[in-house]
Amino acid sequence: MIAILGAMQEEVAPLLEVVSEYKEVKHANNTFYLAKFEGCELVIAYSKIGKVNAAITTSAMIEKFGAKKLLFTGVAGALNPNLKIGDMLYATSLVQHDLDITAFGHQPGYVPGTSVFIKSDENLNAIASRVAAKSGLNLQSGIIATGDQFICEKSKKEWIKTTFNADATEMEGASVALVCESLGVPFFVLRAISDEAGGGAEFDFDEFLNSSAKISANFMLEMVKSL
Repeated sequence: MIAILGAMQEEVAPLLEVVSEYKEVKHANNTFYLAKFEGCELVIAYSKIGKVNAAITTSAMIEKFGAKKLLFTGVAGALNPNLKIGDMLYATSLVQHDLDITAFGHQPGYVPGTSVFIKSDENLNAIASRVAAKSGLNLQSGIIATGDQFICEKSKKEWIKTTFNADATEMEGASVALVCESLGVPFFVLRAISDEAGGGAEFDFDEFLNSSAKISANFMLEMVKSL
């Protein structure tokens, strides 16, 4: 069973359009879609926005539905100035930028018992790179910073970029990574850039959400064919 997760309906709708036939299962205040694609069994869901929602849905996909691999599809705001709207970026590692117990002398993003950065699965990353090369797509990689905030202030953008050397920011990935790491499930996080996480980001996000989400979702299905 392969899990494909998004945060918003717009991020998984393109997947459901392609698989076309699926069974809906209600669980944990959410809807999970069971489908088959290219001989693979899939469980697809959107968690709703934010780290807690993403963690709950990820846990359910693994523990209730038996997912052995998890692919996260969605959009993100660019921190790296070389990333533009529509570009695709996969996470080599992820960090929670809003996790802050610096008052006790710890570095940002750290709590005892966990690492600041969580690395994604190298095998899945390699598959993604091969799929991109075969398709002639420019797939980039980097650090993704996660927090329960939509970043549209330039000062906050610069702080996240500088503190964590992050390339993009979003609101779910690091929590998904932590659950997968804790439960021993390989994971891959792909983000299509929908905005530049600065002044006017909220307007760019609304305009480019659907097109960026479709780019990410279509790439996920190409990956499934190689798993």
